[in-house]
Amino acid sequence: MCLIMEADDHDGCVLVAPQNFSMVENGVYRSSFPKPEHFGFLTALNLRSIIYLCPEPYPEEILKFYEANNIRLFQFAIESQKDPPTPIPEDTVMAALRVLVDVRNHPILIHCKAGKHRTGCLVGCLRKVQNWCWSSVLEEYQKYAGSKCRQRDMKCIETFDTVSLRQCLLSIMYRYLGYGPNRKRLLYGEENVQTPKPQATNV
Repeated sequence: MCLIMEADDHDGCVLVAPQNFSMVENGVYRSSFPKPEHFGFLTALNLRSIIYLCPEPYPEEILKFYEANNIRLFQFAIESQKDPPTPIPEDTVMAALRVLVDVRNHPILIHCKAGKHRTGCLVGCLRKVQNWCWSSVLEEYQKYAGSKCRQRDMKCIETFDTVSLRQCLLSIMYRYLGYGPNRKRLLYGEENVQTPKPQATNV
């Protein structure tokens, strides 16, 4: 699906969304690779974070835009499908999901190049965590992949083990609730770190 969404902001300017833009959940979005012509639209989303699923470096112009808008970039280097296709590393998917489900990073945008395969794979794994039935997960993946569905991606989604991520979520909840005067805040070592410049964070 390669539609471009347009909307008017309060100044009457046209806001253009990246291709394959869609809302996954409240505060979670997906799209293709953003370009400078999408800056106005991204600003309107009030993004706090970006999940980038490709190994290639980010364009300097867009990094400067993220820095100016206090948007943090998390990069997870998933190679494009090769011939023969190589499996997507489950630990990389798990690391990206940990960033995705942490509400401190929301609103957040997930993207790869076209916003179809690697992005669809991550969203599909999220849907498994949300207990979607397989037919619905597959239908959503196919909606964006179109006629170019990749067996590698579907295999990654189908075999993804949600148990480890659920354990991580329980750990976050436990640390958040906690005990004593600090129970209202997350007890992570990074909690007192200032927002970094949006250079890619390889996890």
